[in-house]
Amino acid sequence: MKPHLESKGLIAVRTLLTLAVAAVLIGLQAGVAQAYIGPGVASGALAAVVGVIGSIFLVLFAVIYYPVKRLLKRRKAATGDSSGTDTAK
Repeated sequence: MKPHLESKGLIAVRTLLTLAVAAVLIGLQAGVAQAYIGPGVASGALAAVVGVIGSIFLVLFAVIYYPVKRLLKRRKAATGDSSGTDTAK
């Protein structure tokens, strides 16, 4: 092949790659939002976020607490500990 044809192809590929990178970088720039979020929408969004985070913590608590509670109840029943139920004095 002729060297000048190979160099033209390489230049074309390099130019396309440069344009693609430039397009991606321009697309990733943050623009100015021309919007207004009123206090009602903002408090509703905040309540939704707090609700989702709260439900996640509640699920984690339930997953950890109830098996431990059941284990302690079995251990107490196995030892026959009846402290606090002695009423015959």
